Amino acid sequence: MRLANWWESFFKSAGTQNPEVPGRDQADEEFGDPVTVPVGDSLDLHTFRPGEVGDLLEDYLREAYLKGYRQVRIIHGKGEGVMKRRVQAILGRHPLVCSFRQADETGGGWGATIAEFHARPEEPGSRDSRR
Repeated sequence: MRLANWWESFFKSAGTQNPEVPGRDQADEEFGDPVTVPVGDSLDLHTFRPGEVGDLLEDYLREAYLKGYRQVRIIHGKGEGVMKRRVQAILGRHPLVCSFRQADETGGGWGATIAEFHARPEEPGSRDSRR
C-alpha cells in the first residue's frame, strides 16, 4: 500500500530512519515508528499542507474503493480554500471518482467534500454486471 510508503518517507525525511542525521534519537522519541493509517469513510486533512495531499489522497481513494465504500468524505477545512481546490482538482481527474460535491452542514459544509465512486463491476446497475 502506497499510503504506508508515504508515511515511511515522511518519517525518513524527519530523520527517524537515517542514523547519519543529527538529532535522530530525538526524532525517534518525538515521532516513533511509522503507523498504518486505518481507511474509513472519511479522511481529515487538517494536519497536512496542500502540497502533501496528492499521493495521500490518491492512495486513500484507491483503498476506500477497494474496501467497498460507495462514497467518502474528505475534510479539508474552511480556511482560504487552497486545500479545497487542491482536493477537488485531484477528485476531478481521479478515475475511480464519478462525482463530488460540498458536504451538507451536518457533514462539514464548505469545509468538506463528498466524493462518490463509480459502481464496482459486481454491483447492480454497473455496465460490467450486465454481461
